[in-house]
Amino acid sequence: MTDSPGGSASWSTQGAGRVNGSSRLNRRTFFKAAGVTGTALLGASALAACGGSSVSPNTLRVAIAGEPDQLDPQKSSSYFTFEVLENVFDTLVEPDENLQMQPSLAESWEVSTDARQWTFLLRPGVTFHNGDPLTAADVEYSFRRILDEELSNAWKLEAIETITALDDRRVQFTVREPTPNLLTNIGGFKGLAIVNRRNVESGAIATKPVGTGPFSFVSRSPGASIVLKSNPHYWGGPPAIDGVNYSFISQGTTAVSALRSGEIDWTDAIPAQQLSILSRDDTLEVGTVVANDYWYITMNFDAKPFEDTRVRQAVAYAIDRQSIAQVVGYGTATPNELAIPSTSPWFAPYDRYTANLDRAQAVDKAKSLLRQSGIRSMDMRLMVTTEYPETVTAAQVIASNLSDIGITVKIEQLDFGAWLDRQAAGDFDALLLGWLGNIDPDDFYYAQHHSDGTSNAQKYSNPQVDALLDRGRTELDVNARKGIYADAAGRIADDVSYLYLYNPSATQAFSKELHGYTVRSDKAVRFRSARLERS
Repeated sequence: MTDSPGGSASWSTQGAGRVNGSSRLNRRTFFKAAGVTGTALLGASALAACGGSSVSPNTLRVAIAGEPDQLDPQKSSSYFTFEVLENVFDTLVEPDENLQMQPSLAESWEVSTDARQWTFLLRPGVTFHNGDPLTAADVEYSFRRILDEELSNAWKLEAIETITALDDRRVQFTVREPTPNLLTNIGGFKGLAIVNRRNVESGAIATKPVGTGPFSFVSRSPGASIVLKSNPHYWGGPPAIDGVNYSFISQGTTAVSALRSGEIDWTDAIPAQQLSILSRDDTLEVGTVVANDYWYITMNFDAKPFEDTRVRQAVAYAIDRQSIAQVVGYGTATPNELAIPSTSPWFAPYDRYTANLDRAQAVDKAKSLLRQSGIRSMDMRLMVTTEYPETVTAAQVIASNLSDIGITVKIEQLDFGAWLDRQAAGDFDALLLGWLGNIDPDDFYYAQHHSDGTSNAQKYSNPQVDALLDRGRTELDVNARKGIYADAAGRIADDVSYLYLYNPSATQAFSKELHGYTVRSDKAVRFRSARLERS
């Protein structure tokens, strides 16, 4: 950051290189909405689509674990959708590999001295895949669409008061109050993509999306594949590969077999128990980093007896996070009693439920809390989804753990649509899932735990936590923000609004013929710099 004439702080692609010290994003948005189809996508047809003889040797063949639910990036909350559209669309700014926000379609920006006006300067000469020039009006239209139609990421833009295209290359955001995480709110996964107005208003975006990204959409074979081709006019330079062919393979063993046989070049559909096999294959690379995702249980504050903090804390003491992480992740998952992983600059230590306690002591502590609440035995419905098999596996360990303190767990396995409906209706005792795509601490805590949070399905309300989360959204001093979120996170865990389990790893495997690709902790899948060196 440098001081520019006139007292504004300015960021640019020139000079220091790193754009901003704060970080963030939504999951795109949230993990429980990641991968909403679960259509099974199987061996022969999918592999033929990605590995057939008509495919150029310079085309990257990719297998993902599910099919995109739709192709409108602003309407989807499916991780499978973003694995594809990350390469078709751009955002105004984006996180780098260290999750620091950097220029993308905006080459630079300035912030007013009162931190309420952000003015972005677009790169010159950028065009959409249909040949339309990118202008500031497209940026204004894109964000206005999210807000006006209340699309899935509208909550990330609620601090914005106005968005105005000043001319063809400059767009100005006015926020209601200083917003240190604005960059991470408007960047990241493609729920915040800059879309083409003509493509949207014609309705074609749903079947043939048009972006500004390094690859353009060619075709989709429902249940089987999506084909992208290189964009020769990409503002960052044309990719070195001819395109990307995505196949949908829900069975991890099938994907692994296809990778080892050379039918595909890359996959993230990897059963954890096969990692050791893949790591011994000298034709493959296995990339594993701690992800910014987290997995959790939450209990319904409107369902007896879970309104009692002592009951929720008893569950928190009784659950063996280490065992759950081992069973689910085969050594790749990291137990955590808060949401933010230790690899993040926003990490805060917290170990209330495990500190200096062996298993027997933790069980005794849990039983004591239940007795204090007047309970010696009880039933608990635990809602999981077959769309994420790890939730079923974790639930089985949890059921065993809780049986030690007199809680009988009934595991309810639902398809993801039914899971979401039940969650929205508040028809659950407890549920288990995860959140994806977090960067800034606001991503990890506000929507989930503020009384007015849009994803507070458990109906948690703590005025002290609300005040801290509100302060964190406007505090510009990084160290002060860290203290605020550490305090809030500790209170959230004390109250067991979420019972945090572990941070998973982002694990991907790919051929050694693939170069220039990096596995990222935010699980963004970007092939713009990939190149293939076929033997």
